[in-house]
Amino acid sequence: MEQQQTTKNVVGTQRDGANQQAQMKQHALRMLETYFGYTSFRPAQEAPVASLLRNEDVIGIMPTGAGKSICFQIPALCKPGLTIVFSPLISLMKDQVDGLLVQNIPAALINSTLTQAEFNKTMYEVRSGKIKLLYIAPERLGSNFFCNVLRALPIAQVIVDEAHCISEWGHDFRPSYQLIGEWLNSLPKRPIVGAFTATATKYVENDIKKLLGLDNANVYVTGFDRSNLSFSVIRTPKRMDYVVHYVRQHANENGIIYCATRKDVDRVYENLTRAGIKVGHYHGGLSDEVRREMQNAYADDKLQVMVATNAFGMGIDKSNVRYVLHYQMPRNMESYYQEAGRAGRDGAPAECILLYSGQDVQVHKYLIEQSIETPERQEVELRKLQSMIDYCFCSNCLRKYMLNYFGESTVWTTCDNCSSCKGSGDKVNVTKEAKAIFRAIMGTDERYGASMITSIVRGDRTDRIMWAGHDALPVFGLLSNVDEKSIKGLIQQFVASGYLRSSSGKYPVLSLTAGAEEVLAGHKEVEEIRQHVSVPSRTSRSTSTTSRGKASSGAGGLFEHLRQHRKRLAEEAGLRPYLIFPDTVLIDLANLRPTTLGEFGNVKGVGEAKLKKYGLSFLQAITEYKR
Repeated sequence: MEQQQTTKNVVGTQRDGANQQAQMKQHALRMLETYFGYTSFRPAQEAPVASLLRNEDVIGIMPTGAGKSICFQIPALCKPGLTIVFSPLISLMKDQVDGLLVQNIPAALINSTLTQAEFNKTMYEVRSGKIKLLYIAPERLGSNFFCNVLRALPIAQVIVDEAHCISEWGHDFRPSYQLIGEWLNSLPKRPIVGAFTATATKYVENDIKKLLGLDNANVYVTGFDRSNLSFSVIRTPKRMDYVVHYVRQHANENGIIYCATRKDVDRVYENLTRAGIKVGHYHGGLSDEVRREMQNAYADDKLQVMVATNAFGMGIDKSNVRYVLHYQMPRNMESYYQEAGRAGRDGAPAECILLYSGQDVQVHKYLIEQSIETPERQEVELRKLQSMIDYCFCSNCLRKYMLNYFGESTVWTTCDNCSSCKGSGDKVNVTKEAKAIFRAIMGTDERYGASMITSIVRGDRTDRIMWAGHDALPVFGLLSNVDEKSIKGLIQQFVASGYLRSSSGKYPVLSLTAGAEEVLAGHKEVEEIRQHVSVPSRTSRSTSTTSRGKASSGAGGLFEHLRQHRKRLAEEAGLRPYLIFPDTVLIDLANLRPTTLGEFGNVKGVGEAKLKKYGLSFLQAITEYKR
């Protein structure tokens, strides 16, 4: 009898727990629709939201554009008490808070820009329970007084945004982030903790766990694939001409152009300025005031394009960036993916184009040798650089290569949304050239790198070749009619395609793989893709990635009309335009042309607060355009 009663109690407890979880999920969905205008979470958002609602610690590794802010903002609205969000940059937290306030979500920030009176007012509202989300710069934890103030607050959860900043292995390491763990341990009761970042290697993930006390946290790693982004690699010696032409063809769109050096930023900026483009520039050699003015003008859509070094990074919360061009190849895939991922954060199609030149490799090798002291770290960075070179010469699907690099497998062979899969070039049989290069490597016992092998097949009678007797090799001079740059390009492509291996280190050595042996045996032929270097037109872009990708035929003019209307409203309110509505909402409005508030409210991304605030204004703008 007692056993039956115990069983009933267990079943009843399980049923109550399941009911409670169902209620929490329904409550969360109501908050999502009310404030953000969506009827369901994205697949990547559901699990972290559910964990935080169950009061479980979370580590979320989610690519830019995956919607990680909603993962902690919705639980913050559902829970009693305060959510503290640590954010690294003043501009970033201001955009986040402004975006929440537009939706009537009670949020505030504390950073060095506040006066004492503003600080006192904010803390009064926090203590009074009027604020649900409080954004804080981690540097504030250096003040014992401020830490004592925080200890007295009813903290429900603590969120660490851009959590990779806590790790010395992270690309944006911030020592102040390491104060967060100590502060958490000093609290009378440890709150639930969520740590979110767009990219994290295993080293970084382990540091996040250790330094924030998250060993038992639920870890959610979202797939890195961004289906709305189109990736291309262009190998051209005329990079400046390409950039100017491309930007002119995309005159009504926002873009970012990344350069490796300040000098190149200034060169590209000057050329675009002379071409009549509304362009800004951003790098560490400019004053804080100039950088701030440039970033604000770009965020407010007063500038069409920003030319920058990677210093223009985390503070970008702009959702309507339609393209990211890399004027040079970045040093590693992690940096490239994060920078390219700043395009298309609103989910609409965007282009990520990397312009490659062989000079980039030499520049990066020099910088690695000069800036990294330990041989072990140099070898790691050189391996990463080789992976980046392989990406630039990959003749197979670029997305597949990228995802495999980050440890993800793919089910597709072609994606139809990268330069390799879209066939932006002709396939040329280079089996003859491949055999010559492979035989030169084999004939020299796999002891040399690309420069020596190139000299041998070209027939260069250098002192080193003559002394070693390599002029007697059967392949000596076999490719004398091919220029040095083309042969080195072929070698890079053979490495990328898996025919050759290139060792890491300061002086990489080439060796053959089983694939090269098949070619030498006559069982396999080798093809190279010769690119047609032209500026992709907007009409040729693949739209299969999303049905909400762009305005339909005939709606493009209305979209631009609504974009200008949004810009005017933003200027009047002192807001970033994309905080009013992202481009995806304007695209839907241009396609659907709602005539009532009810129809307007059915558009994805339109919550109740924004409908009341902006609905009539946009309906009027649509009506005006019809006239």
